[in-house]
Amino acid sequence: MAATQAPAAVRHRAGHTLSPTGVFILLAGAFLPIMDFFITNVALPSINNSLHATGASAELVIAGYGVAYAALLVLGGRLGDRYGRRRLFLWALAAFVLTSLACGLAPTITVLVVMRVLQGATAALLVPQVLATFHHTLDGERKHRAIAMYGATSGIAAVVGQLVGGLLVSADIAGTSWRPIFLVNVPIGLAVAALALRIVPENRSHHPLGIDVPGTVLFAAALTSLLVPLAEGHSLGWPAWTWALLILAVVLFAVTYAVEKRAEARGQTPLLPPSLLRLPSMSRGLTMVLAFSLGFGSFMFVFALLVQNGLHADALHSGLAILPMALLFFAGSMTAPRLLNRLGRAALTLGALIQLVGLALLVTVVLSNWPHVSLWFTAGPLALVGAGQSMLFAGLFRSVLADVPAHHAGLGSGVLITLQQSGLALGVATLGTLYLSNAATNPSHAFADVEYVQMGIVALLAVAVATLPRFTTRPTRDDTPSDA
Repeated sequence: MAATQAPAAVRHRAGHTLSPTGVFILLAGAFLPIMDFFITNVALPSINNSLHATGASAELVIAGYGVAYAALLVLGGRLGDRYGRRRLFLWALAAFVLTSLACGLAPTITVLVVMRVLQGATAALLVPQVLATFHHTLDGERKHRAIAMYGATSGIAAVVGQLVGGLLVSADIAGTSWRPIFLVNVPIGLAVAALALRIVPENRSHHPLGIDVPGTVLFAAALTSLLVPLAEGHSLGWPAWTWALLILAVVLFAVTYAVEKRAEARGQTPLLPPSLLRLPSMSRGLTMVLAFSLGFGSFMFVFALLVQNGLHADALHSGLAILPMALLFFAGSMTAPRLLNRLGRAALTLGALIQLVGLALLVTVVLSNWPHVSLWFTAGPLALVGAGQSMLFAGLFRSVLADVPAHHAGLGSGVLITLQQSGLALGVATLGTLYLSNAATNPSHAFADVEYVQMGIVALLAVAVATLPRFTTRPTRDDTPSDA
C-alpha cells in the first residue's frame, strides 16, 4: 500500500497536485476546440451566402480543421511531455484565440479555410495536455472522475456547438451573421488562459521522448490522404485524385507501421510505439472509441441536415432541436463516475442499450410522421440517446488510459484523441455521404439508413465492452515514481 500511495505523496510535496478548480479550467480549455469542430454544422449555409463559397470550399471549413486537428494530436502530446504541459497548453490556447479571431474576420472563403487549418493545428497542441495533466497529477478516484468528466465534456461540447452555432447565427449580432461563432472564442479563451496561468501546475515527463520526425511526417501524410478525399469526394463527384489519395493512404499507413516497428526494435521511441498500442486497454478501447466516434460524428452532422434541409427549420431551431440530448448528456455525465464504480463494465452496456432504444424511437418518429415531424416528438428519443452516449463516453475514455504509464501520459492521450477525432471525421465523410447521396429524393429514409448503421455499431459496442479491462476504484500504481 505504501508503494501505491508514494507517487501521490511525491506529487503533493512537489506542488504538482491538480486542484478541482484546475480540473475545470483545463476542461474549459478543451471545450472550445471540440465545440469548434461542430459549431460550423449549422452555420455552413450562412457562410456559403456571405462569402459566395462553392460546396466543396465550404466543406473544407469543417474538413480542414478536422484533418489538421487529427493529424497533429499525437505530436501535441509528445511536445507537452517534453516541454511542459501547462506551458504548451497556454501557448496553444493563445494561438487558438488568435486563429479564431482571424476566422471571425476572414474576408474570403480561402482565408477562412486557411485559418481553420491553422486553428485545427493549435487545437491539436492544446487538447492532449488536458488528459495528460489529469493522468500525471491525479491518482485513483480523482483521476477516474477527471477522465470521465473529460469524456463528458467532449460530448457536451459537440452538442452545445450546434446549439450555440444556431443561436449565434440566428441572432445576427450587428449584422455579423456567422462570424460570432468564431469570435466568441476570444474572450473565453483569454479568461481560461489567465486562470490556468495562476492555478494549473506545470508538469512534464522526467523521461521525455524525442520527436520522431519520420513517424510524424508519415502518420500526418497517411491521415491526410485518408480524410481529405473522404471529406471532399462527394461534393466534387469523386474525381480520380480522390481515389488515388485513398490508395496512397493505405500504402502510407502500412509504411508508417513498418517504420515505427523498426524504430522500436532499434531501441528508439517512435511516434506510435507498437508496444503501447498492444496494451489491452489501448488495443481494445481505441477500436471501440473509433467506432463510437464514427457513429456520433455522423449523427450530429446528419441530424442537423435533416432538420435544416429536410424539415426546413432555421439555424436557431436546428440548434434548439438538439437541446434535450445536451441536457441528458450533461445529467448522465454527472452520474457516470459513480455508476462506473458501482457497475463497472456493465454501465457501458447499459449506456449502449439506452442509446439503442433512443435511436430506434427517433427513427420511428421520423418515418411515421414525415414530412410533418414535430421537434417536440423527437425530444424524448434524443434525451435517451444523450443519456446513453454519456455513459459510453465516460467509460471508454476511462478504459483506454487505464494501463498507460504516467511517463507516456501525453502520448497515450494524443493517440486516444486522435482516434476520437478521426472517427468523428470518418463518420461525417462516410455516413454523412450516405445520407447526402439519398437525401435529395427521400430525406427521412436517408436518415433512417444512416441510423440503422449507427444502431448496428452501438449493438456491437454493447457486446464488446466485456473485453475491456475491469474497472478499479483503487489508486493505480505509477510504474515510474520518479516521473512525478
